[in-house]
Amino acid sequence: MTGKKLLILDDDPVFAKTLTRSFERRGYDVTMVVDPLALPGILDQRSFDYAIVDLKLGTHSGLSMIEQLKRSCPDVFIVIMTGFASISTAVEAIKLGASHYLPKPCTTDELEAAFLRTEGDSEVPISSRPTSIKVFEWEKIQKTLADSDFNISEAARRLGMHRRTLARKLAKQPMR
Repeated sequence: MTGKKLLILDDDPVFAKTLTRSFERRGYDVTMVVDPLALPGILDQRSFDYAIVDLKLGTHSGLSMIEQLKRSCPDVFIVIMTGFASISTAVEAIKLGASHYLPKPCTTDELEAAFLRTEGDSEVPISSRPTSIKVFEWEKIQKTLADSDFNISEAARRLGMHRRTLARKLAKQPMR
């Protein structure tokens, strides 16, 4: 790798600091950002070769951060990582310019490997198992959350359910 300027954008400061230290040990020049509102100012000052962006940044969406990064650094390799993985947000992230989309937990090795993979893999196995109703529900919830900028009250209204019901569903892991 020639350039190793990395942006880590995650609203969890402890996790972001851990990632920062790990990538610094690997020779990256890391800029850590925990407040998504600070991103435009940082992008005015420097460019990046790589970016790791959390999908859910408090009340902000990592999807909008992809747009900002791509406008400022068109050649940046962006990896979205999330504990709220869904097909709909993965598709949108890739359409917006992310290079990869990884569900949490993911390791530094997996993140760095994602930087090095610039093409898709046509040999990835296709599951013969159909998608379950629970996964469909999870996908719909995640898409609605993304469409409402991760505002749980607004997402619950759009889904026609009580906010507490949605919060309980979000606390559960999706069934695969």
